[in-house]
Amino acid sequence: MRWELDWLESRARLSPNKHAVILENNNIKWTYKQLNNRSSAVAGWLKGQGVKKGDRIALLSPNDICYFDLLFACGKIGAIFVPLNWRLSVHELHEILLDCTPVLLGVHQKFDEMFISLETAIPQSFYVGGANYDEIVNSVNFQPFTESISEHEPLAMIYTGGTTGKPKGVVLSHQSIQWNAINTILSWNLTEEDVTINYMPMFHTGGLNALSLPILMNGGTVVIGDQYTGQKVVHSIKRYNCTIILLVPTMYHLLIQTEEFQKSDFPSMKIFLSGAAPCPLQVYEAFQKKGLAFKEGYGLTEAGPNNFFIDHEEAQMKRGSVGKPMLFNAIKLVKENGQEAKVNEVGELLIKGKHSFSHYWNNELATLETKKEGWVRTGDLAKKDEDGFHYIVGRKKDMIITGGENVYPLEIEHWVAAHPGVDEVAVIGLPDEKWGELVTAFIVPKHSHHISEDDLVNYCEKKLGRYKIPKRFIQLKELPKTHVGKIDKMKLKEFNNQI
Repeated sequence: MRWELDWLESRARLSPNKHAVILENNNIKWTYKQLNNRSSAVAGWLKGQGVKKGDRIALLSPNDICYFDLLFACGKIGAIFVPLNWRLSVHELHEILLDCTPVLLGVHQKFDEMFISLETAIPQSFYVGGANYDEIVNSVNFQPFTESISEHEPLAMIYTGGTTGKPKGVVLSHQSIQWNAINTILSWNLTEEDVTINYMPMFHTGGLNALSLPILMNGGTVVIGDQYTGQKVVHSIKRYNCTIILLVPTMYHLLIQTEEFQKSDFPSMKIFLSGAAPCPLQVYEAFQKKGLAFKEGYGLTEAGPNNFFIDHEEAQMKRGSVGKPMLFNAIKLVKENGQEAKVNEVGELLIKGKHSFSHYWNNELATLETKKEGWVRTGDLAKKDEDGFHYIVGRKKDMIITGGENVYPLEIEHWVAAHPGVDEVAVIGLPDEKWGELVTAFIVPKHSHHISEDDLVNYCEKKLGRYKIPKRFIQLKELPKTHVGKIDKMKLKEFNNQI
């Protein structure tokens, strides 16, 4: 194996006794030497099971150190790590297993019942997290691996959420994952003193690649979070002296409402990061009132997921901006006519860099549609201001055309979310004979108190042009979410068809 690809072994040599990983639920800690020994032992065990270069190894588990064991073990022997989204239905998981055809499936005891329904889709399985797995990771009978592995060969395959269709297997090469980490460390100024607690699901690129792997590469510490609550995250940040954390807007929404958040000064924290979806502006305000550094990022499974950097002071002046491209990637905004968008013009966001994905598994057509001449077409719309700061406007597919006018839901969502009686909001376009699409807002009122439509319309008239003001306001007890906390607009459209 090329030595530069097995960076965990190098990090274990440089920082053998530094704590690499900690489990929040029981405070068990592993050093870099122990983490490397575990993954080497698992790699040796996999080889003993007949696993060959290019074979897929799937994992069905809650957040746990076994994610790192298997990812790094696959890297050592040239296998492909496939973490599975346990929030999917058994049918959806079955389809994914039939698509990626793993030779082995690691299953946590927590998902024993789900596994029974999946047995027919895989030839062989093993349990993680129990006594038998402990025997595997504590084995010392492993040999150095000499397998020839190219940086362009696959290391992991992460399936997309599938909210707009069948999930696609995003193949990430050694180069993709390594360069995302390098780019993040240098662009975000991470150091070996950084400590994060990860509540993001580790079957998702945000849980593995956004902060966990960059911090491990740089010699910091990753605390693997258990079940998330706003109260718990405050306690754990203090307990472990965390310096940086990535949460999704839904998590921040819960956090800022807690008494613990209001009372804490978070002295160890350098920065709070938000990702996966645009963040409501009231979250910015909650952090600004406490004098805490907060900013947004942008990414996707197919690219990084880290692509931008913004200083936290600039983030407060330019709220909603994800910043400027990082050191080792390029950004381009392209309009429908193929021309690059000018300042403050909206265009589709294209990304290029060594951190981009290799291809979609068994889906050449989708690969060709998404990756052209090295550019990843994100399907997201963005604009750039006169200072070079980028703003995500929304999904290309979410743009509403009403009466011939283009409407970007995010602008409306930011304004409606600032209404004192609104807890959450999502705006979509629904088919309409007169307007083409009808601007429709789904809202969750605070404390379950109904808000009159006249009040909402009058509020919107203060800032929004008339064609942007929702023609319908539908009030719900809660908004449907995807497995990473994004509002599921496809389900909202399905819900509307039922009412």
